[in-house]
Amino acid sequence: MTADTSVADGAAEAARAAAPCERGATVWLTGLPSAGKTTLAFALAERLRAEGHKVEVLDGDEIREFLSKGLGFSREDRHTNVTRIGFVAEKLAANGVKVLAPVIAPFAGSRAAVRERHAAAGTEFLEIHVATPVELCAERDVKGLYAKQAAGEISGLTGVDDPYEAPENPELRIQTQGREVADSAAELHAFLTERGLA
Repeated sequence: MTADTSVADGAAEAARAAAPCERGATVWLTGLPSAGKTTLAFALAERLRAEGHKVEVLDGDEIREFLSKGLGFSREDRHTNVTRIGFVAEKLAANGVKVLAPVIAPFAGSRAAVRERHAAAGTEFLEIHVATPVELCAERDVKGLYAKQAAGEISGLTGVDDPYEAPENPELRIQTQGREVADSAAELHAFLTERGLA
């Protein structure tokens, strides 16, 4: 065991021993466009804040506007965007913040890179798959992306004409079809409680 490894292990053990309100973690919500990731994140954030937790929502759209402005939607640019968000998330989580990151992050390799960064720092990372069928996402079409793609106005829509690599072994898979947001938020909150984070 190297000195760096023992320090990271010690930090992780100390974090786990801390009170739930003092423990940081990154909760990464991945899923298709209009799957309900951001809605779920804000519902959970409200509940956690009411319990006294420090919470930050790193909304993918806001990050695109401010931190990743100028990046396109090529595989390389998407990877850069995801790893930037992962960097910020880990820094916040290491300082006791519950970070909720509702970000599509379509490629498994990008999500793995974020997980590895957290593991190296001894910071908890939880991958949550918001598993909403593409048909329902297209019905919701919060931003009108599915309609634009169908009309030929845009291409490269994740899950339609661009790949989405669903997590094989996420910490939690939430099915949102036929459920209220509050029910999904309650399921995620119960999961965090089991992990000693809420």
